[in-house]
Amino acid sequence: MTSFPITAAINHLLAGEPWAQRKLAAHAGKVAWIDLELAVLRLSVAADGMLEAAPEAVAPNVTIRMRLADLPLMAQQRERAFSYVKVEGDADFANAISQLSQNLSWEAEEDLSRFVGDIAAARLVAGAKGAAGTVAMSGQKLAENLAEYFLEENPMLVRPLAVREFGGAVTTLRNDLERLTKRIEKLEQGAPK
Repeated sequence: MTSFPITAAINHLLAGEPWAQRKLAAHAGKVAWIDLELAVLRLSVAADGMLEAAPEAVAPNVTIRMRLADLPLMAQQRERAFSYVKVEGDADFANAISQLSQNLSWEAEEDLSRFVGDIAAARLVAGAKGAAGTVAMSGQKLAENLAEYFLEENPMLVRPLAVREFGGAVTTLRNDLERLTKRIEKLEQGAPK
């Protein structure tokens, strides 16, 4: 897998975060392989804490395996992202990568301001956030409407409360029936023949 664009993007984030560069510089010379099922990203840590592509022949100090299907979950819950991966190798190096994945973030407004100015960048980022919020809200409304349709208008689903109430009613009925059966048995035993 050609890692130049990915390496450049990560280095761009690292350049704005000296603490992150220092954290990685402590692992200078180490190689991490990120296995994405379809391709493997091979990265080496330089002495200055930046990343560079690692040759295929160099064995990794740590291998991080992740399933492509888990990537959306990892993006939604960055603090839990490493719970979706399998790590093999240097635990300290893997821990440093985990901390970076949770704490590095892209400041889009700052990058855009270099090209379009501060005010336009702020408006573009606000517009993008608003659009993303609208899409998320629309998706949530669609899910709510579908759930209401399948629960109320075309009942293919059952509300959990209704299931619990039904289960409680069945249990009560069963207990009542058992008591009635025992009463009938006692009456039959005590009745003259």
